[in-house]
Amino acid sequence: MIGILINGLAVIFGTAIGCLFKRHLKEKYIEALWLALGLAALGVGINTVVNYMNKSNFPLLFVVSLTLGTLIGKLFEVDQHVENLLETKFTSELAKGVATATFLDCIGALSLLGPINAAKTGDLTFLLTNASLTFVCAIIFGASFGWGMLLETPILLGWFFLIFGLVKVGFASFFSMELVNELCLVGGFLITASGISLLKIREIKSLDLLPSLLIPVLYFLGKMIFHY
Repeated sequence: MIGILINGLAVIFGTAIGCLFKRHLKEKYIEALWLALGLAALGVGINTVVNYMNKSNFPLLFVVSLTLGTLIGKLFEVDQHVENLLETKFTSELAKGVATATFLDCIGALSLLGPINAAKTGDLTFLLTNASLTFVCAIIFGASFGWGMLLETPILLGWFFLIFGLVKVGFASFFSMELVNELCLVGGFLITASGISLLKIREIKSLDLLPSLLIPVLYFLGKMIFHY
C-alpha cells in the first residue's frame, strides 16, 4: 500500500510546487503550458494507441467500448455534471485538466500493472516509477490549472486501491495482460481526446468517454463467467 500512497503524495506535492510556481507566471506563459500539455497528451495518446493496438487480440473491442462508453457518458451527461460541480468553486477549464491528468496518471501499463504487482508479489517498481512521472506531471498541471488539480488525488488513490483490493481478494487471474492491453488501448484514445481538446482543435467532452473503460472490464468478466 505504501507505493499507492506515494503516488497520492506525488500529486499533492507536485501540485503544490506547480501552484507556487504559477504565482510568478504571466498569463501568456500559462497559455504556453496548456499548449505544451495538449501536445504531450496528444503524443502520449497516439503512441499508446499504436503500441497496444498491435498487442490486442480483440480488434473490434475498442470500437465497441468507445461507442457504447460515449453513449453512456452522453446519456448521463458525465462531463456536464462534473463541470457544473467544479464551476461552483473553480474554473470551467479545470475539468479538462483533471480529466487529462487522471487519464495520463491512471491509464497505462505502469499505473495498471503497478497495483497488480504490488498486490501479487509486493514489488513496488512500477508504482514508484509511475509516482515519479506523476510528480512531474502534477507540477505542470498545478502551474497550469491551480489548486483544483488536487481533486485528482482521491480519484488516483481510489483507482489504485480498487485494483489492489480486487487482486488481494482473489481476482488476480482476472487482471490478465489481455485485459490490461485493452484498457491501455481504450485509455490511449481517451488521452488523445484530451490532447485534442486542450489544443482547441475540437471541443471533446473527455469525461463523457470515461465509461468506455468499463466495457472491456465487463467483456472479460462475462468471458470469465460464461467461458466464451
